[in-house]
Amino acid sequence: MHVRIRGAIGIAAVAVSLVAAGLVMARPGVSHAGHGYGYSAEQARAMVEQQAVPGSEFRATCAASHRRQDDPIVFQNQPGVSHMHEFFGNRTTDAQSTLTSLRAGMTNCNPVSDKSAYWVPTLYKNGQAVAPDSVTIYYQGIHDKEKAVAHPQGLRYVVGNSKATSPEQNPAARWSCTTQSPSNRDFLACPPGTKVETYLDFPTCWNGRDLDSPNHRDHMAFAVGLVCPASHPVVVPRLEFLITYPVNGTGLSLGGTLDGVNVTSAPGYTFHGDFMNAWDAAELQRRVENCINAGYICGTDGNP
Repeated sequence: MHVRIRGAIGIAAVAVSLVAAGLVMARPGVSHAGHGYGYSAEQARAMVEQQAVPGSEFRATCAASHRRQDDPIVFQNQPGVSHMHEFFGNRTTDAQSTLTSLRAGMTNCNPVSDKSAYWVPTLYKNGQAVAPDSVTIYYQGIHDKEKAVAHPQGLRYVVGNSKATSPEQNPAARWSCTTQSPSNRDFLACPPGTKVETYLDFPTCWNGRDLDSPNHRDHMAFAVGLVCPASHPVVVPRLEFLITYPVNGTGLSLGGTLDGVNVTSAPGYTFHGDFMNAWDAAELQRRVENCINAGYICGTDGNP
């Protein structure tokens, strides 16, 4: 069973760093602003507080599918424009992907009813791209689980801050080492015998109306004090990525963009992730009811 307290960052320390960093709310309505985003102190604190909250869940296990400089959310219909991403889940994901194309495509996820597209920046070790060893996508009920509803078909959103210039500016990023509990917003030099792993937690509150927004975030929100704001009243399961890479030690970097140029040398605290929902609607609904709403821990078969 997944133990969520592992890899969580101390809440008190984060609260201090948020104040020191002077984080401000990003202005809404910025068209194709990329993955750069300054979270408000309130939202950032909520993100960190929720990282260790247990709950009901079901999961999908997926393998790395392909790697390309595409981003069908931030740079839709613009192939080759983005920095390098690692895609898992739907095998057809590219810059032109839509709900229709994903539903017609194939997936490497277990269960096969999950044809969603998931992606993160590619990890590099001494300049060489590294594919994940394993990817687990958790769908979790961490608050108001009885009220949670299935993600609507075609819902898409992103989390993280690719433009962060310090660890304090990206509360979504968590790096750790297998078999060990401490974590950091930047890379850790994992010792021999361990592997690098990363966690990424997505928001749980939807405005109930929009499948996307101009900056790909404003239609979603984090639950402050485990309560969804009035502007985003619909509770959805929290996505959590747990990705393990077959490397350790130093020399790690990410795909990213610096001064408008795509690079492979971005620091660990710029980590971010994307989700486009293309689950079979009936099967996703069954899992939300049987696992999330009912308060059970389920596996990839969607059964307690």
